[in-house]
Amino acid sequence: MGGGEIVLIIFVALLFFGSKAIPDIAKTLGKAMREFQKATNEIKREINESGGGIGDDIRDIKSTVQNIKSDIQEGVRKHTSDIQEGVRETTSNIQDGINEHTSDIEKEITEVQSEVTKGAENMAKTVDNGAQI
Repeated sequence: MGGGEIVLIIFVALLFFGSKAIPDIAKTLGKAMREFQKATNEIKREINESGGGIGDDIRDIKSTVQNIKSDIQEGVRKHTSDIQEGVRETTSNIQDGINEHTSDIEKEITEVQSEVTKGAENMAKTVDNGAQI
């Protein structure tokens, strides 16, 4: 508000109430403002005394959410670790099985080669014996 507007408001108030009533009105207005301020301060004090108000509730909720988040992350880590260990064990068992069967197959191949070699030698002897007769 500018200075001219304030002068206009005071002039209008003088016209409506007269010069004698203005101090009483100002006094009543001042008391009303003090009572309003007192009520506002009382409400603020009651909110602060009732456990800190909404701010504490929000902090409690954030803390609870953080704890739940941590629990979920820990559970995921544990299950992931368990799954990885299971995969490692299965891979190891498969590799052991492959190695065992490979060894068995190599033994069989060696035996077959030995038998083929003996059979070939026997055939060669038989052919040599037949050629000599």
